[in-house]
Amino acid sequence: MKPIRILVDSFADEDANNAQLTNAREIMSRLDADRFHVTTFAPGKPDDRLIQRPNTCLIRLPRQRQTFRILREFIWGRHDILFYIKPSPAAKVYLALRRMWFDKQIVIGTVESQSNLRNEPTIKPEQIRMWERTVLRSDFLFSNSSAVKANLEKEYGLSSEIVPTGVDTKFFTPVWDRPASSRVRVLFVGSLRPFKGPQVVVSAAAQFPVADFVIVGDGVMRPELESRVRADGLTNVTLTGSLSPLALRDQYRRADIFFFPSRWEGSPKVILEAAACGLPVIARKDYQPETVVDAHTGYLGGSDDEVLSRLSELIVSPELRRGMGRASRAHSEQFDWDIITRRWEEIFVRLAPSRGSMVRA
Repeated sequence: MKPIRILVDSFADEDANNAQLTNAREIMSRLDADRFHVTTFAPGKPDDRLIQRPNTCLIRLPRQRQTFRILREFIWGRHDILFYIKPSPAAKVYLALRRMWFDKQIVIGTVESQSNLRNEPTIKPEQIRMWERTVLRSDFLFSNSSAVKANLEKEYGLSSEIVPTGVDTKFFTPVWDRPASSRVRVLFVGSLRPFKGPQVVVSAAAQFPVADFVIVGDGVMRPELESRVRADGLTNVTLTGSLSPLALRDQYRRADIFFFPSRWEGSPKVILEAAACGLPVIARKDYQPETVVDAHTGYLGGSDDEVLSRLSELIVSPELRRGMGRASRAHSEQFDWDIITRRWEEIFVRLAPSRGSMVRA
């Protein structure tokens, strides 16, 4: 039986650290090479796993003026499925014109955040329009959590199936026997934008001087956060900027608590990475993350006061941290990328035969 041919609208570059790009690489690298032929794009040095994977085609792209080459592959490439389509000029043109040549390629889009994008001021209107004209025009949509699925239906009336985001539990692992520190270490990882809540982390550092707070990530709020740290004389706050995967794993392993007060998410992969490294996680109820089991693997809070109160409980109790950390690691294992990729394989097999009979809307 011929392998199903999948074009993944992503980049294979090993240093492409955007969450969606890394998710796509994790799936591609694990797909059964006997059953699935994979084609994707590579402007830079590809991930070694994809270089070594049989039945893989890496299309080299220039650093600039990539649209025509990508569009050409969309239209003339011999693929059964176009997967992980992203908001881009090439995708916009392809999806607008595909009816003209009775295109039979199945297009799969993934929704990995809330769909009420107009409520988030850091997202520009033109970005929203591009997303609506690309990802939302896919033949099939897949959300990464129940909350994302419900929000997509509420905002756009579109249905979707759920496939969670995964985590590499062989890379992100705990160090249970590391030496105990006299000070609790609290970690935040994420882009430094208001809805992510790094300002709440700085407030926590002021409230709990007995703990050290590490903020990993970059973004528009960094100058403001650094200024506040200096003005308030907070010697227990470190802003590291963005980190490589290895350096990030080291931060997870050195931390005692993962504190993530973001209000507007889908299913954040940083929660899973922290959990896989054995950390109790404090997050928000706003987006109902299935990756945190309230009062078992960590806590879900509905307000700043509540998440700060839960943080206080964990700071003062090493026994609670250890118990929740072990439960967190065990819970993360059901989201291992090997398990999630098997689900994608089942979906590809199920959808590929429908390509000959689909009528485009």
